[in-house]
Amino acid sequence: MASVGVRAVCCLAFVLGLLGCSADGTDSVAGRGELVVGVKADQPGLGMRGPGGVFQGFEVEVGRYVARRLGASKVTFRAVTSDDRERLLESRAVDLVLASYSITPERAVQVTFGGPYYLARQDIMVRRDELRIRGVRDLAGRRVCQAAGSVSGERVTVGLGIAVRAVPAPSYSSCLGKLLAGDVDAVSTGDLVLAGFATRAAGKVRIVNAPFTDEPYGVGLRKGDIEGCEAVNKAITLMYQDGTAARLLRTWFGASRLRLTESVPQFEGCS
Repeated sequence: MASVGVRAVCCLAFVLGLLGCSADGTDSVAGRGELVVGVKADQPGLGMRGPGGVFQGFEVEVGRYVARRLGASKVTFRAVTSDDRERLLESRAVDLVLASYSITPERAVQVTFGGPYYLARQDIMVRRDELRIRGVRDLAGRRVCQAAGSVSGERVTVGLGIAVRAVPAPSYSSCLGKLLAGDVDAVSTGDLVLAGFATRAAGKVRIVNAPFTDEPYGVGLRKGDIEGCEAVNKAITLMYQDGTAARLLRTWFGASRLRLTESVPQFEGCS
């Protein structure tokens, strides 16, 4: 009977090791040998799926850096959207999410956030010849694209009380298409997202450069993974200290002329 008990304990320890469980029994991303990182597939500069299905962009590189620092020897990427990030984390289809994922109290009910790894600022993008929209108040009564699952629209309508004509779209990539086609008057979200699309549109659109709220981009983890969150924060701190963050920001957004922040963001705290 004793040998059976020993075997059971050993088997349990082996299984827990495969699951990446922490010392207190919590399923954690810390110390995992393999991690799947959820990123956007259609946001230039942040996360794009290119030829051969290869992902590239600032968030892809940050995700790879963080995953390696967590101990992963194998890092793979999977496309997520603003609408399915929580579901894919909960179902364990992905282990981490870096996808212009703004940290909000509502989302923190379902997800544990590490970071932020960058403090973006919400701004506005319009067509090149649109001169009447100079700031967020000028969006009143205008057609503004609302990407599914994004909270950027609520920051305008609920947070600032500005009544806009919201036009739904499945993604910000679709919003850019609507803007170029004249179906909407503006797109409003984090400046890094806008910078990537403005570069892609090559002079057809412009960023108003009138930021009005902060958008802390966090690393999404499964709810309750405090050990993983703390490890993520250590990795982000090192990424800024060793110069990697500054290099990546300049590589992907230097041409946009945005005023980039290259100091470690203030963390929200793991809870």
